[in-house]
Amino acid sequence: MNRTVGTKRWLAVVVAGVLALLAARNATAADSRELKAREAFAAQRYQEALDLFAKLYAETLHPIYLRNIGRCYQNLGEPEKAITSFHEYLRKGKNLSATETKEIEGYISEMEELQRRKEASAASSASSATEKPDAPVKPLPSATPPPASSTATASVVMTPPPPPVEESSPVYSRWWFWAIVGGVVATGVGIAFAAGAFTKTQDATCPTGVKCDPM
Repeated sequence: MNRTVGTKRWLAVVVAGVLALLAARNATAADSRELKAREAFAAQRYQEALDLFAKLYAETLHPIYLRNIGRCYQNLGEPEKAITSFHEYLRKGKNLSATETKEIEGYISEMEELQRRKEASAASSASSATEKPDAPVKPLPSATPPPASSTATASVVMTPPPPPVEESSPVYSRWWFWAIVGGVVATGVGIAFAAGAFTKTQDATCPTGVKCDPM
């Protein structure tokens, strides 16, 4: 029986030692990642620090990592997430000093102000986008008429206006008609004289067959 009790005690010691070893290894690993996270935060690699602090909080659920997460969001300019993390830290943190509480509340006020500025800027941008553009300014009328287009000029050159139509009048009222008639008459008379159509006075025969004396 004593041997059985001794065996149980030995097993308990071994289990406790294994658990302690595992806890030490986990603590060492956590310390290593926490150190990397702090180094990233100090180097202003806030996204890298945020990822490491988030993993550490998920594994340990220690409230101090909520504070560090909030600080990362604060420096990344994400006020809403920073405010949430700071409030969670105030709610879950134990035995916080008045100085630390006041510091966290100051961070919250700073992030709330940043959030208000962002919302105002977004509202202003949306209002500017919905405003109607100004109506285009119409040019003043010019006293000089605009030059004719090349198409209009070409059509004028290619299709000249027809000559005015003279009013019709009788042919006999025209001067040239009588000029022609006079010329024809004169020509006919000349031809008749040349052909002997008109008898000379001295050659004319009296009605009784006696040659009449010339007058």
